Amino acid sequence: MNDLPLFLYFLIFLAGFIDSIAGGGGLVSLTAYYAYGLPPVNALANNKFSSTFGTAFATVNYARNGAIAWRSALVGAALAVFGATVGANLALLYSDYYFRYAMMIIIPFVTLFTIFRKDRKDETTRSIGTGTYVAIAAFSFLIGVYDGFFGPGTGMFLTLAFSLAGFSMICSVGNCKVVNLTSNVVSLAIFVMDGSVDYALGIPCAICSIAGGLVGSQMALKMEKKIIRPMLLLVLALLYLEILDVF
Repeated sequence: MNDLPLFLYFLIFLAGFIDSIAGGGGLVSLTAYYAYGLPPVNALANNKFSSTFGTAFATVNYARNGAIAWRSALVGAALAVFGATVGANLALLYSDYYFRYAMMIIIPFVTLFTIFRKDRKDETTRSIGTGTYVAIAAFSFLIGVYDGFFGPGTGMFLTLAFSLAGFSMICSVGNCKVVNLTSNVVSLAIFVMDGSVDYALGIPCAICSIAGGLVGSQMALKMEKKIIRPMLLLVLALLYLEILDVF
């Protein structure tokens, strides 16, 4: 390993920046930890450690600016955690070989949806019907299963799911942060109890992730239309490369 991992810190900042806007920052940060030389378990643990703090600060920023519909976000969080539990158990039984092929077909359609879908003007305080809650629950559960079984780009899929359920893009991002934060805290607790986090490296990386999360969320709040959709497309491209085993 390098004695002064400045490039790693930059990549963790970049991951926090991307994740706070569109989700999917783990595609960058986890690859960075692997490249730095951490063993797989420690890479996963440190990635969860830094991303949890970055997501927490980004969530607070969105909340302070009224970009979170709390009831919908909490419904999504509960179902996503349940789905992730199911997905993790499925991962123990089945290979992700065929799942990767399915994602190669699905991602181009998601990309077209992202490009051509018009943003909603709905506010977080709008009246939400039962059908919306059902849609959020279903999407969150299915994406949670994906997160537990495979994982990369979960935040991006959650953002698109909330958008499809009828929320504006900025509110979709804010809601996604609540769901991500919930699942991150649960996962991090397991890694901490297992002693898998390298705090000497994890703490400065967490600071970089916080900085990236704050900068990214602030830019998303100010430049919603100009930055969120392009960042979603970037994450989709990174995910496609991940599935093709380019990394």
